Amino acid sequence: MTTETLFLPQMKSEKPFLDFSNYLSSRFPYKVQKISIDAGFTCPNRDGSKGRGGCTYCNNQSFSPGYGKPQKTVTRQLKDGIDFFARKYPSMKYLAYFQSYTNTYDSVDKLIELYREALSYPDVVGLVISTRPDCMPDELLDYLEKLNRQTFVLVEYGVESTLDRTLERVNRCHTWKDSQNAIRKTVERGIAAGAHLILGLPGESKDEMLGHAARISALPLTTIKLHQLQIIKGTALARDYRRNPSSISLFSLDEYIDLCVSFAERLNPELYIERFASQSPKELLIAPDWGLKNYELTDRVVKRFAQRDTYQGKFFGR
Repeated sequence: MTTETLFLPQMKSEKPFLDFSNYLSSRFPYKVQKISIDAGFTCPNRDGSKGRGGCTYCNNQSFSPGYGKPQKTVTRQLKDGIDFFARKYPSMKYLAYFQSYTNTYDSVDKLIELYREALSYPDVVGLVISTRPDCMPDELLDYLEKLNRQTFVLVEYGVESTLDRTLERVNRCHTWKDSQNAIRKTVERGIAAGAHLILGLPGESKDEMLGHAARISALPLTTIKLHQLQIIKGTALARDYRRNPSSISLFSLDEYIDLCVSFAERLNPELYIERFASQSPKELLIAPDWGLKNYELTDRVVKRFAQRDTYQGKFFGR
């Protein structure tokens, strides 16, 4: 079973970056855990309204945990997920994480019904909603603005890259301007916003990847998630990789750790970093297979910060 654990084994010293767990500690007097939900949504670049086939790197199974199945109700998925954690952490509370595909891509009435179902479940203390920047209607923002006054709400936008040529190449079917507009409109309503970014997308140089940090930092974000490009079975990117492996550059573990530290050095020091990498199921992962869990990679990133005598934001604004 895979999941996104929001608390990690304690490091011996304070981390040299603003950890997402610090943000949660500032908002909640108890530990909280995301419970991933697959509510059966699709995406506008899958159903033909914007494109077909989805993003070239995307197989949703790679980040949907075993207890989240679209044939189950939201309530059942929450029960299964909470039962899994409650045995070990009886005092823990939970965030309903609408994760799979585009979780604002339906009628507003239907979305509200699903969100309310999640919030009505015992010990659920807020929502995290993952979506695309071109799928946030004003009517839904009106609702989330009101909801945010009553409970915790975080909207995560799949930005993926700040370069339009890259977004076009991977069939995202939205632009960097769409991301900027959606994030600003969300934060103007008083709702916390996060961004998701993939490091290593085809055609991007190291300098261009590091350049994402400055552009992301100019936005009024609360959180950022990073992860490495992965070749996942069943994707267009996997087909390209099989035909011509040299056409896609993948990081070694050491290269990626250095990139994460260099990226963080250029990042706004007030942005909470939720993660540095993604951990896909081994049965779906083609490459790169580093054989580490997320917290183990984070530990190595922390050590690399120390080796380089550096910290998040060291070169921010320079």
